[in-house]
Amino acid sequence: MIFRVLGIGNKRPVFTKEQLEVIKNTTVFSGGKRHLELVKEFLPENYQWIFIKSPMEDLFNQYEKVHSEIIVFASGNPLFYGFSNTLRNKYPKAEIYTEPYFSSIQLLANKTNTNSNKLVAVSVHGRSWKELDIAIMNQKSLIGVLTDNSKNPKSIAERLLDFGYDNYEVSIGEDLEGNQERVQTLSLHEVLQNEYHPLNCLLLHRKEKRTDHFGIKDTEFIGLPGRPKMITKMPIRLTSLHFLDIMNATVFWDIGFCTGSVSIEAKLKNPNLEVIAFEKRLECEEIMLKNQQKYGVPGIEVVMGDFFEQDLEKYKTPDIVFVGGHGGKLFDLLDKLDSVISLGTKIVMNTVQESSLVTFKESCKKVNWELLEEMNIILDSNNPITLLKAIKK
Repeated sequence: MIFRVLGIGNKRPVFTKEQLEVIKNTTVFSGGKRHLELVKEFLPENYQWIFIKSPMEDLFNQYEKVHSEIIVFASGNPLFYGFSNTLRNKYPKAEIYTEPYFSSIQLLANKTNTNSNKLVAVSVHGRSWKELDIAIMNQKSLIGVLTDNSKNPKSIAERLLDFGYDNYEVSIGEDLEGNQERVQTLSLHEVLQNEYHPLNCLLLHRKEKRTDHFGIKDTEFIGLPGRPKMITKMPIRLTSLHFLDIMNATVFWDIGFCTGSVSIEAKLKNPNLEVIAFEKRLECEEIMLKNQQKYGVPGIEVVMGDFFEQDLEKYKTPDIVFVGGHGGKLFDLLDKLDSVISLGTKIVMNTVQESSLVTFKESCKKVNWELLEEMNIILDSNNPITLLKAIKK
């Protein structure tokens, strides 16, 4: 299969002589309805047009019936979250030639006279918030965002404000190069007051840095009412994250998250980490959200309810696990955990009671986990806390 992907803008394209010659000698073309309107005058009389639309399998079936080169017209730079990448993923052995135009984010940077040397571009178009969350938690100085109808300028501004990132302002490019083009730079609060053309993209400009945290004071977390000591203490928290090796992990399960302190510290140190946090106390859901918002930590997946009643197959398999609570059923919890985790998964727990220490060690033997580390820490006049680390073998 041979594809030639030509990037075009939002206005009548200007093709080179070479491109015009290739178009004249081609029969099969593809693109959206808007692309056809822009290029129709350049196509030969006997052209065949394959519309790019859902379901994609129908589109690919049409492509696979073609035995000649297909010219595809795509918006902007097809190699930037674009159709050339879609084709490469579907047809890794195909010949794909791409001649790009400016991406919408490049156009917006040019129109706002923005120095884009440090530009980090993300897409929430048909995607989760993950890439944007990572970029803002890393406090990138300039973030380009490809949007869609639901993750639009207003919802993006709301998300940043919800998690305390009011240190950004926004340039919005609407219908760039089109008849309704509008470019403006606004505060996040101003963004909420307007409506926008459905074709838009953003530049987030950081005005100043938020305070970075390396170990949040226990008293700074919002805690359970009347139970201020119901939290994994900061030195224990940081040592536990060290035991978990969170900087080299991808998926983290926090079992019994309570205030969310461990999950939040883990995500702050590794924004790429996928965190799934379990808790049965219903009041902890709101406490977790408030602490996330306070420290600018979006993107934690919260699972409420008894851990023993959860269908764990629904969630991404962890490579690290922190056991913050077990409700007096430690062996049963570790046994359930063993049924879903993979070889090499690291498990960390801290204990105060001798019975929990013994149960953890005995459970490791029964489920064939190797105990890797054991450390005793004494904080102030409190009882010694034992940190335990095991790995599934």
